[in-house]
Amino acid sequence: MSEQIPFAAVEFAANPEPRCPCVLVLDTSASMSGARIAELQHGIAQLKDELATDHLARKRVELAVITFGGSVRMPTDFVTVDSFDPPTLHADGLTPLGAAVMTALDAVGARKAIYRNNGIAYYRPWVFLLTDGEPSDAWHAAARAVRDAEAAKALAFFAVGVGEANMDILRQIAVRAPLMLKGLMFHEMFQWLSSSLRSVSHSGLSDELPLSNPTVPEGWAKV
Repeated sequence: MSEQIPFAAVEFAANPEPRCPCVLVLDTSASMSGARIAELQHGIAQLKDELATDHLARKRVELAVITFGGSVRMPTDFVTVDSFDPPTLHADGLTPLGAAVMTALDAVGARKAIYRNNGIAYYRPWVFLLTDGEPSDAWHAAARAVRDAEAAKALAFFAVGVGEANMDILRQIAVRAPLMLKGLMFHEMFQWLSSSLRSVSHSGLSDELPLSNPTVPEGWAKV
């Protein structure tokens, strides 16, 4: 009986390009209902569409989605842009942010191990957290884990607050200053994310790229 070839090996044989993984950690708690969840839904579809226009980003950027609303779910594991199907988001429940962040860090670690096992080079992974509230669970361990990972240059962690987000807690979790979304400028935020990921995917693996500042007067964020 012939030995079955692991799917990852087939995937990477077909596309051996270096990978730029980004996990979206999205608050889908009850307070996100209405316009916020609708704009967020449009935003992740927009992210796929804009990345798909770039031939290199399409091969190199990998997206995953983790949601936290009542419970933590991972509706989409890491896939390249061509295979990314934006999940349908539903707003419900409390805000287990700490567990969601730990799930994201574990997912990044597991994906990096798959890259290494298959001889695939990779850029520093991005973890992009968006929340409009306050954690309903313990989050200090997640904060320590994020800071340890940043210190080891194991990932780049970005935090964005919406509406009534507790920015004091986000500042204790993220090394980079967390940003507050201006109103409902999700469209502009995802444009920035798409542009940033495209730039990374075109750079060298060890390059440190300056990102455009989203807090300029016409930008989508404020500190």
